[in-house]
Amino acid sequence: MMKAFLLTLLVQFCSASLVPEREKDPEYWRQQAQETLRDALRLQHLNQNVAKNLILFLGDGMGVSTVTAARILKGQLQHRKGEESLLEMDKFPYVALAKTYNTNAQVPDSAGTATAYLCGVKANEGTVGVSAGVTRDRCNTTKGQEVTSILRWAKDEGKAVGIVTTTRVTHATPSAAYAHSANRDWYSDGEMPPDALEGGCKDIARQLVENIPDIEVILGGGRKYMFPKNASDVEYPQEERHRGTRLDRRDLVQAWHDAKPTGKVAKYVWHRRELLALNLSRVDFLLGLFEPGDMVYELDRNNETDPSLSEMVAVAIRMLQKNPRGFFLLVEGGRIDHGHHEGKAKQALHEAVELDRAVGLAGRLTSPHDTLSVVTADHSHVFTFGGYTPRGNPIFGLAPMQSDVDRKPFTSILYGNGPGYKIVGGERENVSAVDFAHANYQAQAAVPLRQETHGGEDVAVFARGPMAHLLHGVHEQNYIPHAMAYAACIGPNRAHCSSAAHSAAATTLLPSLLLLLLLLLHLLC
Repeated sequence: MMKAFLLTLLVQFCSASLVPEREKDPEYWRQQAQETLRDALRLQHLNQNVAKNLILFLGDGMGVSTVTAARILKGQLQHRKGEESLLEMDKFPYVALAKTYNTNAQVPDSAGTATAYLCGVKANEGTVGVSAGVTRDRCNTTKGQEVTSILRWAKDEGKAVGIVTTTRVTHATPSAAYAHSANRDWYSDGEMPPDALEGGCKDIARQLVENIPDIEVILGGGRKYMFPKNASDVEYPQEERHRGTRLDRRDLVQAWHDAKPTGKVAKYVWHRRELLALNLSRVDFLLGLFEPGDMVYELDRNNETDPSLSEMVAVAIRMLQKNPRGFFLLVEGGRIDHGHHEGKAKQALHEAVELDRAVGLAGRLTSPHDTLSVVTADHSHVFTFGGYTPRGNPIFGLAPMQSDVDRKPFTSILYGNGPGYKIVGGERENVSAVDFAHANYQAQAAVPLRQETHGGEDVAVFARGPMAHLLHGVHEQNYIPHAMAYAACIGPNRAHCSSAAHSAAATTLLPSLLLLLLLLLHLLC
């Protein structure tokens, strides 16, 4: 009885000390709310400019629980409690929810969702850049079912376009911007079945080079899919798993270079030093492939050889800004998803923080006056954190109590399923006996699976810039590129654009006309 009483007193004492002094004053919260109210009232003046530039940030697997946990991690990396912190995306004034289901799947995959938020059409799981009339793996169902992306729409209007990703540049998310494939895994012809090759279907790497040959910037991983089978990798010449995969023996990097117009400068780089040393004013097209497959997790990245996502985004924006007609840029934090699939929450959340860092950097390099920026996810994961943790609890730490069933401690972060399911001596593993703060620690899961699965709930959509108010409420995921295209006057729905241009011209001419009228009145009088 005395032990329980002392424990209660200790908890109450600790809880009191967890509250920052200013937060004990009700006036702090009232003033904060009034500031937020003033910001909201300012949004009554809508930004209805035509968006010169479009940036779509995609956190692969970045569900709402991941956003919240990443916010706390960001704050704790800054030696704060974390919960009160703001991600860069949190500062965007408009927020919506997107329904992520595929046409044939309640819980979606990254390919069908990419087709939705890039091409504006919902599709079947496992397929990219094609309608729901295409069956996965069936090459012969593809013809006539191709759908184009907002990257293509922007290019058709003379804008510069770019793709930046931490995955392979042929992975599900980036490939939907330029490819049409019945299987997201057909990275090179070495991954395609004979019937698909005989049926005339092209692998995704080949489509990257051939479908839209004038993409100005392509940065990410995936070197091995561009080179002949068994060709040694430039960075890992002794490692067999990193060798080229192409059965057609083509060098697609050379093909990419050869396809560029005479007089244009095309640069291929594979090393961070090469990338950062470029004189971008003298480069027209840039291809950077920094790993044979996906890029390395941010926590494990060799910062001498591999650029960070933020560094790639900075280069891409500076390249694309040279086009006076503006640009479209797709930025993917693709390895958030991989960290979750492996049950490695620390890897996933640091990837999310790096994506957010890129969002902030892009905001400093552009202006919300003429740049529409959207941050969203393709789907969620069965990732959660809870356990009545106190304020400022380390996001990778333990819950403050033991299970009242097996009397063992547990981490705040858990997964609904995945590789973290472990039974030791017939019981749940005691996490106090392992290094649960390690980057590769696999958080405990309720159901054993080799790979943790996606989640099916809605994902957040954050928007800032011209026409950002069009992203509000709950939307089908395929609405996103339509709203962005409307804002930029690209794509099929442009009836409003001439009136927008006339309105802008009238606004520009009005001061001059008034000045002329005043001058005439002065002369007449």
